[in-house]
Amino acid sequence: QLQASGGGLVQPGGSLRLSCTASENSARLVAKGWYRQAPGKSRELVARIDSRGSEDYEGSVKGRFTISRDTAKSTVYLQMNSLKPEDTAVYYCNEVRWDSWRGIYLEYWGQGTLVTVSS
Repeated sequence: QLQASGGGLVQPGGSLRLSCTASENSARLVAKGWYRQAPGKSRELVARIDSRGSEDYEGSVKGRFTISRDTAKSTVYLQMNSLKPEDTAVYYCNEVRWDSWRGIYLEYWGQGTLVTVSS
């Protein structure tokens, strides 16, 4: 359903852009987001954009990361600037949709892409 890409090794202060493309889905889109999980830590929300385009960010990434979407391509991006070693983690894209037929929320996850910030 979700295919993430763009991770890699980058030096502190550098930039990366993650992409996540979704396959066709008829359920109504509620939000797309990026989560991350560092070694030994629980998964946390990094950034989220809802169907109206409203954005939310985890405190430590505000001003450095930007989430955006291309509706025509069903793709969500995470532009990460001024990267720090503490940003090192596996990043997962996420999508929440509303299935009006069954009256339930559906949640999808990408496979994860590793971001390593190190000199």
